Amino acid sequence: MGRVFIVDLDGRSYRCRFCDTPLALADHLLSRSFNCRQGRAYLFSNVVNITLGPQEERIMLSGLHTVEDIFCCCCGQILGWKYVVAHDKNQIYKEGKFVLERWRITDDVAEELNLDVHAGSSDTESS
Repeated sequence: MGRVFIVDLDGRSYRCRFCDTPLALADHLLSRSFNCRQGRAYLFSNVVNITLGPQEERIMLSGLHTVEDIFCCCCGQILGWKYVVAHDKNQIYKEGKFVLERWRITDDVAEELNLDVHAGSSDTESS
């Protein structure tokens, strides 16, 4: 196995909860209204620093899909799946998109928003 090179993301991003590897930019988030067995999941147009598992047919709430599981390239944790083929023509928009399970990722977006709120509130209190 060769050396693993990590793609660093410039901007607000989502990261692996287990090893903090950057996975996706907030700008690539398409939908927050997806679900997985463990709860919420997010749909992304692009993710990085992953490896893909073998293709398999999986019956989901929206029908039959061919998917590949997504794993973190650093720690190997499963993060979600990639839609390869949607067998229902109403689900074609998912093809080539990535789903990251919410409980398996962290985001800089919330942290930056919290820092801004705290910074703003401390300025107000000191005035």
